[in-house]
Amino acid sequence: QVQLVESGGGLVQAGGSLRLSCAASGGTSSTYTMGWFRQAPGKERKFVAAIIRSGGSTYYADSVKGRFTISRDSAKDTVYLQMNSLKPEDTAVYYCAATTSWIATNEAVYRDWGQGTQVTVSS
Repeated sequence: QVQLVESGGGLVQAGGSLRLSCAASGGTSSTYTMGWFRQAPGKERKFVAAIIRSGGSTYYADSVKGRFTISRDSAKDTVYLQMNSLKPEDTAVYYCAATTSWIATNEAVYRDWGQGTQVTVSS
């Protein structure tokens, strides 16, 4: 089991940028597929981005392609989500998650979750 702690959320104006961090402990993050999900008020949690274990392939939701970038620093056991050109509809609690699966976009395969960090984008 790996423990995950997110940070970097906050309030930003539309068009701005934020970088979320997810620090992993209790395991080596590079051996896990790491994902970011988000949950807006009153809505279901949805997949945002993932980086696959070992190989490092990345996957993105269509809504964030070209604006968000997921990356991993194995030396720091940290995964990042760089968010650019933010829109009000990106407002949500963002969660980091880990799985040993090679399947990246299905929430059900993720076993370990962080506590979430709030991102609010004002118009």
